[in-house]
Amino acid sequence: MAVSVLPADWIKNWEKSGRNDFLQLCQDLAGKPSSEVFLKDLQSVLYELCWHVVQGSLKVDVAASLLADVMELREDMPSILADVFCVLDIETGSLEEKHKRDHFTQLVGACLFCVPDAVLKERLDPETLESLGLIKQSLQFNQKIVKIKTKLFYKQQKFNLLREENEGYAKLVTELGQDLTGNVTSHLVLESIKSLIGCFNLDPNRVLDIILEVYECRSDQDEFFIPLIKSYMCEHQTLCHILGFKFKFHQEPNGETPSSLYHVAAALLQHNLIALEDLYVHLLPLDSTIVEEHKREILEAKQIARKLTMVVVPSEKSDDKEKDKEKEEEKSEKPPDNQKLGLLEALLRIGDWQHAQSIMEQMPAYYATSHKAIAIALCQLLHLIVEPVYRRAGVPKGAKGSLLKPLWSRQAPPQVETFEDLSKDVFTMLGYLGPHLSHDPILFAKIVRLGKSFMKEYQSESKQDAKDKMDSLLSCFLSVADQVLLPSLTLMECNACMSEELWGFFKLFPYQYRYRLYGQWKNETYSNHPLLVKVKAQTVDRAKYIMKRLTKENVKPSGRQIGKLSHSNPTILFDYILSQIQWYDNLITPVVDSLKYLTSLNYDVLACILFPLSC
Repeated sequence: MAVSVLPADWIKNWEKSGRNDFLQLCQDLAGKPSSEVFLKDLQSVLYELCWHVVQGSLKVDVAASLLADVMELREDMPSILADVFCVLDIETGSLEEKHKRDHFTQLVGACLFCVPDAVLKERLDPETLESLGLIKQSLQFNQKIVKIKTKLFYKQQKFNLLREENEGYAKLVTELGQDLTGNVTSHLVLESIKSLIGCFNLDPNRVLDIILEVYECRSDQDEFFIPLIKSYMCEHQTLCHILGFKFKFHQEPNGETPSSLYHVAAALLQHNLIALEDLYVHLLPLDSTIVEEHKREILEAKQIARKLTMVVVPSEKSDDKEKDKEKEEEKSEKPPDNQKLGLLEALLRIGDWQHAQSIMEQMPAYYATSHKAIAIALCQLLHLIVEPVYRRAGVPKGAKGSLLKPLWSRQAPPQVETFEDLSKDVFTMLGYLGPHLSHDPILFAKIVRLGKSFMKEYQSESKQDAKDKMDSLLSCFLSVADQVLLPSLTLMECNACMSEELWGFFKLFPYQYRYRLYGQWKNETYSNHPLLVKVKAQTVDRAKYIMKRLTKENVKPSGRQIGKLSHSNPTILFDYILSQIQWYDNLITPVVDSLKYLTSLNYDVLACILFPLSC
């Protein structure tokens, strides 16, 4: 545009002839057919006119009135003039003379009525637009432009989603939801899925998501879906991410993860289609939150125990009761969904002990099994594992029981045939179960009977070599008695049958072993778990209540209450009773009369507690 197309005399004689000559030139150029040459010539003419305005040789209002007449010559004239303004905007922006820049902005402002705002916003600099009042702030306008350009040119567009390619996904769902009782195999369905992906251009990741959704709805069809997913997927991380998004969808404040999703995740873990460490990071709550919750439970249990042992005035009692009611109401509210425990329960249900143990190792001792659903699931797994050895060595003579079917999964722990096999998984599982074996009295009886049968074999073994090998099993059974059986008996309310069953096992031990177990039961066991701390405090509180009302006249009902209390917690009860007898001699006769309701185990515990006093 450096070449001048306007004669100098046109500007000098603008009012007389220059204006008409310029308008005639524009009319001649506008009448020509559209081409690149035409556009350049017309843009050059308009540029020359505007440049004279910028230099100050032509008034702004005069040029603006002429440009208004020129705009009527063609429909695209506003766009052509906007291109000229764009070039002048760049040129005047780099000039040092401020008055030339002012002349340009005045000219553009005078032409706003003939050039649309939207066209100017496309061509001019944001600072110029701000000075013209077309935008409020140039900085925000720039940010908006960047966002729009990013969305238009850089953001990846995804097509063929479920809502867009209805026919392909509908056929896919039909294929996965068909009756599987016939000759339908995962291989045939996989070939159909591949055909649908190729025909309808379906997103493979979305197809995998739908396969998992259908599997979740038909979670009993593991034998079909596991081979299908195994053949379909080659990248385990992708599968894990999709599952992780499914779990995160249910992590809302009031969300509840369905059991079918836990089952799908557990089955994929069992068949090594995903890694536990990859899925674990997607689950809530965090391990640190679980540890804090466990510490809070222990603290609350100790506070309850402290309240039960304190002497409280009646007015304070009523206040404490109101506070306890408020706490109970808070606890009765639905707790947040613990996805780690939900997955753990599903793993135990299908017999995947390896992954279940890995999750339990991340948690505090007995935290997982303190939830009833987890404890029951682990007990059911133990039932299946010990079934053969229990049928061989544990069932009493004349007893009949229903046989349990083994787990169909090959990845499940093997069933136990001999006592030596118990050391592989059974003792470890019982160690994780701890005092929560109390949820399943039948399994409790089975373990006790197995221990009784083992002790008989141990005592009848005459060969020293074989007996030395059995010593390790003996120590395992003693550990189970200390860490599992006695704490579980503590949480079983008034179960005299279990007490007698346990005595049948304990009486086969030397008294040194028995008394050591009773000592640990009394001095250590009750401090290992929040529930046991509460039970100890409640037992002492109940014992105080009974002893305050014990007289010669009510020996029979009070004796029955003492008997009921002693079935589960004899060490705590007898320790308190003996301390009271030493202070009040008149209680000796009623207490002795009331002891006729004790079980054999309770008498043995009483002898153990009396032994140090007799020395």
